[in-house]
Amino acid sequence: MTGRQDDVRVLGPPDRDAFVALARRNPVVNVFAEHRALITNLDERWLGGQVWGRFRDGELVAGCHVAANLVPVECTEEDVRAFAAVAVDRRWNIGTIVGPVDAVRTMWGTLEGAWPTVPREERWTQPHLEIASPPRVAPCPEVRPTTRADLDVLYPACVAMYTEEVGVSPETEGGGADMYRARVQQLISRGWSFASFDHDGVVFKAEVACATEHAAQVQGVWVRPDRRGQGLGASGMAAVVSHVLADVAPVVSLYVNDWNAPARAAYERVGFTRTATFATLMF
Repeated sequence: MTGRQDDVRVLGPPDRDAFVALARRNPVVNVFAEHRALITNLDERWLGGQVWGRFRDGELVAGCHVAANLVPVECTEEDVRAFAAVAVDRRWNIGTIVGPVDAVRTMWGTLEGAWPTVPREERWTQPHLEIASPPRVAPCPEVRPTTRADLDVLYPACVAMYTEEVGVSPETEGGGADMYRARVQQLISRGWSFASFDHDGVVFKAEVACATEHAAQVQGVWVRPDRRGQGLGASGMAAVVSHVLADVAPVVSLYVNDWNAPARAAYERVGFTRTATFATLMF
């Protein structure tokens, strides 16, 4: 990366405020990028990768998070192509490309054929949903923030959800079971993990993946297979929304696969509305 005023370059701690301001142009869609900037200060040691910025006349106009997730931030088609031209030679250990569908499509249009790998799965239509008001259905009273005492029961449900959603076990990726268990513990300690239980274990669960003062993004929504079809997805998410709006952020967001009709129906019942379309490529 060169040093011209209109070039792409690696951002660092001195660039944090400018990058946060960029992400806040669309703070709900960009909640992941802003969250990562705030908790890492754009320090590569904490990012586990880098954040790139594109400058025009000395002003930061677009960004790209490049670690396990490659995430374009406030990018025009021209910006995405500029980042992709750099990413061609910097494959690293990127596991996913994720973000607004047009940016992801342009990114992969440049990288396809240049990278030695291809996505094992392509999800091109993922409705991005938001809610900023109390849920329209009654929250399930049994859904609560989890505690460290719940970990041994909660962890297998987290593994089951991840495996069902992603197609591989988290215990075989990114450091294995110890790393994934530590991530579950971290979410519990932040008050970002929610679940209900019965005598057979976890009934419903979900987590906040990332949050800022503007928004929180929910992930890992799961109902145990033998309890599906009972409306627990809607009432469980209503409880999560209530907890998050009260204690975490003023807007709750998530994105969902277009083919997941039961989940989409549950979110609609709760009161989520579609505000964008995401895409995810998994490698």
